[in-house]
Amino acid sequence: MNLKIAFLPLNDAAVLVAAREKGFAEEEGLALDLVRTTSWATLRDRLVFGQVHAAQMLAPLAVAVTLGLSQQPAALAAPYKLGVNGNMLVMATDFAKALEPDVAARLADPLGTAHDFAAAIGLWRRKPVIGVVHRFSSHSLMLRYWLASAGVDPDKDVVLRVLPPSLTVEAMRAGEIDGFIAGEPWGSAAVEEGLAETVSIGERIWRRGVEKVLAFREAWMEENPETVDRLLRALARAAAWCDDPANHVALSDLLADPRYVDQPAELIGRALSGQIVARAGEAAIANPDFMLFSREATPFPWRSQALWIYSQLVRWNMVDHDVATAAKAGAVFRPDIFRRALADSDVAMPGASMKVEGAVDLPMAVGSRRGELTLGPDRFFDGRVFDPERIEEFLAGFASPR
Repeated sequence: MNLKIAFLPLNDAAVLVAAREKGFAEEEGLALDLVRTTSWATLRDRLVFGQVHAAQMLAPLAVAVTLGLSQQPAALAAPYKLGVNGNMLVMATDFAKALEPDVAARLADPLGTAHDFAAAIGLWRRKPVIGVVHRFSSHSLMLRYWLASAGVDPDKDVVLRVLPPSLTVEAMRAGEIDGFIAGEPWGSAAVEEGLAETVSIGERIWRRGVEKVLAFREAWMEENPETVDRLLRALARAAAWCDDPANHVALSDLLADPRYVDQPAELIGRALSGQIVARAGEAAIANPDFMLFSREATPFPWRSQALWIYSQLVRWNMVDHDVATAAKAGAVFRPDIFRRALADSDVAMPGASMKVEGAVDLPMAVGSRRGELTLGPDRFFDGRVFDPERIEEFLAGFASPR
């Protein structure tokens, strides 16, 4: 069967690209037609209006569309996560001069850097304009969370401007924005040109924070269970291939193809291997968990992560909180479909569908329905934990500006 799947030119399209190019989809009897798309808004519309069967999608966007917050409402379902982490915040080199000069120390202390950033705002020539790839993106929600920890109101003290990830570097070059937060390789591209320095990375704001999901229209997913299961099996094998360091050079070459990311393989490979160049000309800083595709149950769609996204939408007045809306948001992530599709595989999967997010400090063995499973650290930079059964309590713990 031929499946049309929309994607954006980002490193975290890797699993889809590998599934097609390395034959994992073909072995499941599927032909993947990967439809390159420029903006998340266009990708959303292609999925919602049935131009594609599935899409690489920002996890918060899948929730927002289902809740009717983003253009045409539609019930979407996300039974598979395509990756965690993988984004970075970069700011103009002149702006970065007001921050901790030791870039390694800067990345290692996101809370301290947030306070430095807050002070730098007052020294900048204008209200800083920060590019975000979509209002409903993990990057945008993490940026808001991070800024607010230092007393910065992201709706008043800075300007958040939406633009496609592939246009961020050009916007910086033109002086239209002062920095941006986006998935790789675009932050690295801005650093490489000397336009920006890395200020913070998503992996240090929320370790193993949810990023992109594979999204379907819920009705289509329910009507085509066998095809969905075959696709998820192919993606699980592709994800394991992508996570293997021995394959990173080959994966970088695949993604560098003009049909996919269309950026230099060396630049793409930095993020895949967790080697972050924070300032042009300086040595790379090792962040081995910068981007994950398979290990530690990365693809598993924890409903608690969908509810964390929902909690942030409530926090920033994007949706009103009530029990029914929370349940609808949590139900976008479909661990039941993941388990069904991979029941006969060797993929280890959690026995639970929710967990307390931010509670794991060190690698921890957990109950699994198949095989051994260790979850990696998932801490938030400020030490908070999110209990999905206590959303009101979590939200009440935040001080000004929200």
